[in-house]
Amino acid sequence: MTDSTISADNTGSADSTATTEHWAARLAELSARHSVPGANLGILHRGRLIVETAAGWANSGAGIEATTETLFQIGSISKVWTTTVAMALVDEGLLDLDAPIVSVLPELRLADESLTQGVTLRHLLTHTSGIDGDVFTDTGRGDDCLEKFTALLADVAPNHPVDATMSYCNAGFTLLGRVLEYVTGVQWDELMRERLFRPLGLTHTVTLPEEALRFRAALGHLGEPPAPSPQWGLMRSAGPAGLISSIPRDVLAFARLHLRGGTTEEGTALLSDKSVTAMQTRQVALPDPYLLGDHWGLGWMLDTWDGHPVYGHDGGTIGQSAFLRVLPDADLAICLLTNGGDTGGLYRDLFGEITRELAGVTMRAGIEPAKDPAPVDPAPYLGVYERRGVRMEVVTRDGGLALRQRNTGPLAAVLDAGAEVEFAMHPVEPGVFVVQSPGTTGWIPAVFYALADGTPYLHFGARATPKVG
Repeated sequence: MTDSTISADNTGSADSTATTEHWAARLAELSARHSVPGANLGILHRGRLIVETAAGWANSGAGIEATTETLFQIGSISKVWTTTVAMALVDEGLLDLDAPIVSVLPELRLADESLTQGVTLRHLLTHTSGIDGDVFTDTGRGDDCLEKFTALLADVAPNHPVDATMSYCNAGFTLLGRVLEYVTGVQWDELMRERLFRPLGLTHTVTLPEEALRFRAALGHLGEPPAPSPQWGLMRSAGPAGLISSIPRDVLAFARLHLRGGTTEEGTALLSDKSVTAMQTRQVALPDPYLLGDHWGLGWMLDTWDGHPVYGHDGGTIGQSAFLRVLPDADLAICLLTNGGDTGGLYRDLFGEITRELAGVTMRAGIEPAKDPAPVDPAPYLGVYERRGVRMEVVTRDGGLALRQRNTGPLAAVLDAGAEVEFAMHPVEPGVFVVQSPGTTGWIPAVFYALADGTPYLHFGARATPKVG
C-alpha cells in the first residue's frame, strides 16, 4: 500500500507528479524487497520539497497504513536538534565549547574527578567524553527526569579516558539536555518547541507519547520476519538523545535550516552561520570509518561521497530506524523513516538511486569481506570486551573467528530477551573484520585498535569497547 502527495510547492505539474510517482514506486518496491513493514520518504532539492511519499504499514498488527502524515521516531537524529539548540546558546554566550561542563552545571559529578573536571561541550557533541554511552536507566516521567539521570552518572564507570577515542554516547546527550535546561531555565521538551519546532513551523513533530497520540503514529517491528514490537518507545530521560517523533517534511525543514546557514525561510536567524559551519567541520576522525562516516563534526556525522561532502545522522529506537543525509553541493537532503526489517539495505539502495539521479553522485560503497584474505593470526583478537550494556567475546570457530554478543542493559529484555548471538567474522584487512546480522544485506565492521596508552579496544556499532579479559 502506498500514499503519495505532490511536491510542497503545489505546482501540480506533470514533472512534479511524475517525480513523486517514480519515487513512490521505488519506495514500495524496495521496502518489499527488504521486508520493511512501513516507510516514509521525503526529498528536498534546491530548497523545494519535491517528494513526499509513504509505503506499507504504520502498524501491521493493527492494520494501520503508513501515510505521509504518519509520525515515525527519528531516534538519534534528535541529537542534531539538541546540538543545534546548544550551538545557539554558544552564539548567545551562555555556553562555551571548550569550558568544562561542570563550570555551568555545578551539580555534575561523574565517576572520577578527571572526568568531572575534563568533560566539555565539545566532548559531548563529538562523543569523546569517555562517559559510558548506553545508560538506559528509567528516571521516570516527570519534568525532572534529566536532572535525576544526571545524578546517576556519578556511579557509571568511564568507558575510556576523556578525549582518548570516539565512542557513541547516548548518555552524553541526555547530560547535554540537562545542561540546556540548567542554563536556560526551560525544560528540554519545551525548549525544543520554543527554539526549533515553532520557529520552523513544524506541524507534526513531538517529543512525548501523549503528543504523538494526536496523530497517526508508527510502531516498531522486531525480528525476522518483522513483527510488532511489545513496546512503543524509550524512557523519557532519553529525550535529548533520541525521542523526537516526526515526518520527513518536518525533518527536511530542519535540514533546510542548516543548508540556509541557520536562517529560516522567513529570514529569522536561529543559529549563526559560524555555528552552522562548525557543526559541519571535521572534529574527530573515527576509529571505524566504514559504518556511519569517516569523521564526526559537532552533532553531525560527516562523510565524503564521490568527492562531495555529506553530513547527516541515523536513528534507531525499538524497531524503528531513521536516516537523514544532506549533500550541500547539490542542495539536496533526503529523509527516510522506517519501522523494521532490513532498514539499512533499504537506505543503501534507495539513497544510492536518489543521489545518482538528482545529484550525479555515487554513494560510498559499503565495506565487504576481502575477496582473497590473508591468513589471520587469531591471538591478538581473542578475549572478552565489555562495557555497560553489552558483553562481547571473540572466539575461534571453524578455523576462523566469531563474535559472541549479549546485551545486558535495561533494553535487552525488549530487544532480544538477553539472548546471546554469534556472528562469523570475515577478514577485510589486518585488524578489520565484518559480520552480518540475519535477514540483512549489509556488513557491519569490527575494528580492533589500541589507545595511545596501548589499551586494546574493539570498535563495533560505533562504540569503543575495552578488552577486559
